[in-house]
Amino acid sequence: MKRYSMLALLVGFLTTGLAFAQTATPGIAHRQAEQQARINQGVRSGELTPEEARGLRTEQKLVRITKRAMKADGKVTPRERRVLNRQLNRTSRDISREKHDAETR
Repeated sequence: MKRYSMLALLVGFLTTGLAFAQTATPGIAHRQAEQQARINQGVRSGELTPEEARGLRTEQKLVRITKRAMKADGKVTPRERRVLNRQLNRTSRDISREKHDAETR
């Protein structure tokens, strides 16, 4: 009986761990942080105007809102991860374009 109790407890812990793992998005969170750092660096160096930075930060905010909505049901599906990565790819491309255009502060 003790053996079955321990087994049930172990299965419970593993199941709980898997449930939390489904909403974890460490790669996406890391990319968001890196992009935010690129925006801040662009502002400091003068490569981004305040208006450009504001627009890029708005894009970042939309990604955060989307991620929060996708996590709300307790599971981030592979399709939802693709959507988030696509948004991050677009934002990254926009950061690069804005930093390398002719406008400066």
